[in-house]
Amino acid sequence: MTVAASAKSETPTALIARLGKAAREASRALARATPEQKNKALSAAATAIRARKSDILAANAEDMAAAGALSSAMLDRLELNDARVEGMAKGLDEIAKLQDPVGETIAEWTRPNGLKISRVRVPLGVIGVIYESRPNVTADAAALTLKSGNAVILRGGSESFRSSSVILAALQEGLKAAGLPDACIQSIPTTDRAAVGAMLAASGLIDIIVPRGGKSLIERVIAESKVPVIKHLEGNCHVYVDGEANLEMARKIVLNAKMRRTGVCGAAETLLIDARALASHGKIIIDDLIAAGCEVRGDAQLQKIHHGVKPATDADWDTEFLDAIIAAKVVNGVNEAIAHIRDHGSQHTESIVTDDVAVAEKFLAEVDSAIVLHNASTQFADGGEFGFGGEIGISTDKLHARGPVGVEQLTSYKYVIHGAGQIRP
Repeated sequence: MTVAASAKSETPTALIARLGKAAREASRALARATPEQKNKALSAAATAIRARKSDILAANAEDMAAAGALSSAMLDRLELNDARVEGMAKGLDEIAKLQDPVGETIAEWTRPNGLKISRVRVPLGVIGVIYESRPNVTADAAALTLKSGNAVILRGGSESFRSSSVILAALQEGLKAAGLPDACIQSIPTTDRAAVGAMLAASGLIDIIVPRGGKSLIERVIAESKVPVIKHLEGNCHVYVDGEANLEMARKIVLNAKMRRTGVCGAAETLLIDARALASHGKIIIDDLIAAGCEVRGDAQLQKIHHGVKPATDADWDTEFLDAIIAAKVVNGVNEAIAHIRDHGSQHTESIVTDDVAVAEKFLAEVDSAIVLHNASTQFADGGEFGFGGEIGISTDKLHARGPVGVEQLTSYKYVIHGAGQIRP
C-alpha cells in the first residue's frame, strides 16, 4: 500500500500519531548527527531542487491554475519562477554554511563547591509547521529544522500541495545522501483540514507548532493548540517619517517598505508623517506611492494637501492590507508616532526615518515591537536578511523566540554539570 493510500484509510488522528512517532524516532537520530552529515543533506537537497526545477515549476503551474479566487497577495506567495526556485536552493546552501547551534556552550561557570556548570544548546525535538500558499516554506522550514537538529512535520496549504510534494521529494533525496532517516522531514499526505486539528492536539508527539498564514489560520491555531506555538498574528507595520528626515531617503524607504512586495508580513501598512515634515515631504511621498499604484487612505490633513488621498476609516489604522493600500496620518512628533504604534500596531516591525540620532534612539527604545529599524525599510524583516539563511517564521511573542526564527531560535538548552564527588549538605 502506498503512503497516499495508507493516509486515505487512516483517521487524521491516526495519521498524525503515525507521523509523530516516526518523527520522534528520527529526531533522536538527528540529534546525534554530526554537523558534516546535516550539511551534506542540505547541500544534496539544494542540488536536487535545482535538478528538479522543471518538475517543480510544472507542479506549481498546476497549483496556480487550480488556485481559484485567491487574493493577489496569496497568488504572489503561491507562484514560483526560476528565480524563486533558485532562491530556495541558495537558501539551503546558505543554511549549510551557518554554524551548527547544537552542542554550543552558551555559558559556563564554576561554583564555590567546585561544580562546573554549562548551559548547552539542544534541539527542541519535533516541530510542526502549518502554512498557507508559500511552497518555498517547505524548503525553508525543512532546512532550518534539519540544521537545528529537529525533525519536522509539514502541513502546507491545499493550494500548494503539488509544488510542495515535488520539493519534499528533493529534500528527502538530500536526507538519503547523508544517511539520515526520511522521517526527519515529513509532510502530511492529505489536504483534509481535519489533519490540522489533529496536529494541534498532538501534545507529546509534537513539541512546537509554527503557523505561517493569514489571520484566520493563526487565530485557529492559537485557540485550539494543545502544543506550544511560535507565531505572529498580523504584520501591521509602520514607517514614521520624522521632521528631521532626509527627503530622498524617506521617499526611497517608504516606497520600498510598501511596494517592494505588498503581500509579505514586513510590508508597511501605515505611514506616519511628522507635522513638521508635512509641507516639505508629505505631497512628494504620496505622489510616489500613487504613481506606483498604491491607494493612499489618509486623515483630513493629508486629504487637504493631496487630492488623490482617500478618506481613512478608523478600521484602516488596524488593518494589515497585504495589498497596494496604505493608511497615512499626520502626527505631532515622535511621541505621537510611538503612541499610535502602541495603540494600533501588532508588535511586528516599525521603522523611523530621521537624521536626529536622539529621536531615533527614543523610537528604538520605546517602540515595543519585535523588529525596529532606523533609516531602513520594513521589508528587511526577514531571516535571510538578518544572516539567518532563512526563517521558519517571525515571532511577535516574548517567550523563547522573538523576530525572525532561525536555527538558533529552534533550539532550547540544558544544563550540563561536572562534579568531583560533591554532595549537598
